[in-house]
Amino acid sequence: MGLLSSVGTITRYRILGKIETDLIGTITEGLEKNKIVEIDGTPMEKAVGWASLENPFLSDFSGSSFILGTYFVFSLRIDKKSVPAKIVGKHFQMQLAKQMKESNREFFSRNEKKMIKEHVRSVLNQRIPATPNIYDLIWDYENASLWFYSTLKSANEELESLFTQSFKLSLIRLFPFTIAELNLGLSEPDRDLLSNLVPASFKE
Repeated sequence: MGLLSSVGTITRYRILGKIETDLIGTITEGLEKNKIVEIDGTPMEKAVGWASLENPFLSDFSGSSFILGTYFVFSLRIDKKSVPAKIVGKHFQMQLAKQMKESNREFFSRNEKKMIKEHVRSVLNQRIPATPNIYDLIWDYENASLWFYSTLKSANEELESLFTQSFKLSLIRLFPFTIAELNLGLSEPDRDLLSNLVPASFKE
C-alpha cells in the first residue's frame, strides 16, 4: 500500500541539513546514482534503490518527473530473492553426491561443503525472479519533512541509510519522544526528565 492507495501506514520524518546549491540537480543526481538495479538472472539476493512513483519497474527521473507541485515524490524499492531451505538442501545434497563421485572421494571438509552450498545457492538465485516491495514517499523540502508509506522496521532502516547516502541529509524518525525534543525547546533538566520517562501501564 502506498501514496495512491485508499489506505496505508505512514512513518513521519524530520530532515536535518540543507542542500546548498542546485537543489533539483542534486536530488536528480542522488536518485539516478542510487536507483534500483535489476537482479533477475544474477546471483544477487537483494537490491535496494529508488524507483519512479508512476512506474517503479522502469525508473526514469529525467525531466524532473519526481516533482509534484512543491513536493518531491518517488519510491523506495526493495527486491529480494528467497529460496526455500529445503530446495537449497535438496540441490546441495545432489551436487555433493555428484562431486564425490567425480572426485572419487568419500569425505569433504566443512569448508568444501560450505563452498558447494554457496555455489548451489548462487545458481538457484540466478534462476528465480526477485520479489519487489515498493514503498512510496513524499518529501516536503521547504518544511524539512518526509512521509514514508511504511512502518516496517526493515524498510525504514533501508530508507534512512539510502537517503543519507543519496542526498547527504539525515532523517529523524518522529514519534512522541523526538517530537517533544525537537519542538518544545526543552531545557537540559527537562531533556533528562524526558529521557527517563517510561510507558505507563493502564492494566490492573
